[in-house]
Amino acid sequence: PKLGPQNRPIDRSIPSLSPPMAPSMRSLALWAVALTSVPSSSAFVPRSFGVSATATAASASASSSSSSTSTSLRATALESLASMTKLSIDSGDLDVVAKYGATGLITDATTNPLFVSQAGSRGDARYESMVEEAITYAKEKSCNLEGCEDPVGAVNLAIDRLAVNLGAELTRLVPGVVSTEVDIRLSYDTEGSVDRARRIVSMYEEKGVPKDRILIKLAGTWEGIQAARVLEREGIKCNITLVFGFLQAAAAAQAGAYLISPFPGRILDWHKSKSGRSGYEPAADPGVVAVRRMYSYFRKYGHDTVCMPASWRPSRGPEVEGSEVDEILALAGVDEMTIPPPLLEKLNSMEDYEVERVCDAEADAATCLDPDFPLTEETFAQYWETDVCSQDKLKEGIDAFTKETEKLAQIIVDRF
Repeated sequence: PKLGPQNRPIDRSIPSLSPPMAPSMRSLALWAVALTSVPSSSAFVPRSFGVSATATAASASASSSSSSTSTSLRATALESLASMTKLSIDSGDLDVVAKYGATGLITDATTNPLFVSQAGSRGDARYESMVEEAITYAKEKSCNLEGCEDPVGAVNLAIDRLAVNLGAELTRLVPGVVSTEVDIRLSYDTEGSVDRARRIVSMYEEKGVPKDRILIKLAGTWEGIQAARVLEREGIKCNITLVFGFLQAAAAAQAGAYLISPFPGRILDWHKSKSGRSGYEPAADPGVVAVRRMYSYFRKYGHDTVCMPASWRPSRGPEVEGSEVDEILALAGVDEMTIPPPLLEKLNSMEDYEVERVCDAEADAATCLDPDFPLTEETFAQYWETDVCSQDKLKEGIDAFTKETEKLAQIIVDRF
């Protein structure tokens, strides 16, 4: 059977939930404190960051499997990391994905509206043919000789088709799954997101790509998470993206989402802007701490949801040599990571480098202090009001991806 993050057979079915019970006042208090607190992670500093002998001993006792999962010092940091964490490439550049896919170190690929927009305007003959096919497809499905009854709908169909065209090519370059995003403008529309996701999966199947090779990306709004709940019950695996806080992660896991994409780098950006600090030690980086907390919650309560951080920043500041991979190394051992080509190249250039396992399922589960009670729309909204970082960064992310989607829509309109 397929194995999950703890080498347990994955049961992808979603048990029916009993009617949500109102959490006790004690549980509410615990969550309120947990949502605003930052647990200590000092015992999980990678060796290369100069941890003290005492902390090294504590880390060794918490991750006894490190020696069996680390590669020899002759390996690059990329090879060493790939021995303990599944890697996805965060790119829509076919040549770059092919290059890294051929190494055998990269399993999956992720796309987003920016990559699809770039494909629509790149000028390369391969991408041009994708755009032309998408437009032709939309015309045949939505229009006739007298025009299109629903021009906006026809353009949206072309956008989805282009995303599928790009994703289908990526499935030929990596052996695992490819993430394809539902129109970000539907982030607060559960029904609309479900309909578009089903259409995307259907178009992949038309191209001979089975649905188990695809992850449907949905924004980490309450509505997006509920769309994932519906789709997962239909056997469509989902990637909840734009995750900036524990609340989103817990809700996604309870909805049965296959995977989440938390953004440690953007969490760090927010905290730096509010604190005035120029940097943090990697283990104390607020983005790293947030991801570690999500991961420990998943492992403690048996959620099979994969934790796949994305969007990286230099914890110690860009002026510190080698800091661009601080967050990556500080989360080594997490289920999966999606990494852009420049950082993959940096890791590959770090020769004779043994990456220390930091995230360990059993040890991290033991550190989790968060309660686990069913979230409802009401309780989610209440806790959401306390998480200003997630509010700010989610809005910023949706706005940025919306601009890219509208830019792509204009490209298609101009060529329709």
